Amino acid sequence: MKIEAAGDQLKRKLLSIDDSTLPRLVLHALIAAAVAFLVIDFRNLMIANAELPVFDPAAPDSMPVLPPVLTDGEPDNAPSEITTSVELLKQPITFELQPGGILLARGAIDYGAAGRFQQEIEARGEYVKTVSLDSPGGAVGDALAMSKLIREKKIGTKVVKGALCASSCPIVLAGGITRNAEDGAVIGVHQVFNGSKEKLSPERAMSDAQRTTADVTRHLDEMGIKPGLWIHAMETPPDRLYYLRPEEMKEFALVTTGEKTAAAAKVK
Repeated sequence: MKIEAAGDQLKRKLLSIDDSTLPRLVLHALIAAAVAFLVIDFRNLMIANAELPVFDPAAPDSMPVLPPVLTDGEPDNAPSEITTSVELLKQPITFELQPGGILLARGAIDYGAAGRFQQEIEARGEYVKTVSLDSPGGAVGDALAMSKLIREKKIGTKVVKGALCASSCPIVLAGGITRNAEDGAVIGVHQVFNGSKEKLSPERAMSDAQRTTADVTRHLDEMGIKPGLWIHAMETPPDRLYYLRPEEMKEFALVTTGEKTAAAAKVK
């Protein structure tokens, strides 16, 4: 009887859910399930492969590194040619003001990059209209802070032909009130990995991965990005890159059609 009563109560709650809310709840449930399975796989992977790097975005001593997928100077199986030299991409990210209100952000997102980016934006005032990204990614915490500042200042983002935006870089891209990826731009995602000098235990690495996943998922949702983007990242090992096709960028709302996104008004 108690089981039947509980079942009836659950049924009433489900029927009371608004139709517009149900798809969102289903998506979040799917993400939660994916995270649960990935956490199990992640822990087993860490135990079986003790030398596999796992990025800890909160570690102050995290080193700016290119995704380990880079071999012979270029990402493996990149869909388009990357014209920026690997040596330049390995350097800590720099910011160069270009004509037309474009701020070129090129290089690895090292620990402290967000602070330098904020100083640059404050110094340039309202002149910066678009941030052009060319980065292999890096510290997730700094990428999140940069993305939030871009949205707060209502700045657009883009990745031009021949540029790379990988790892945590798409998080920065997501902050733009308009987001554009030119034909020939290379955009890829993968799981976070440890760039610190300290070797983390499987338990610590798993805990950090879960926390980071929650932070990134929440932010992308606030930026109006569809869950499929981060699911692809969570499914892709840290020594690989999942390259986003143009149609996927549109499907996940990572790029816009020139109009400001509906989420752009939700400045957090």
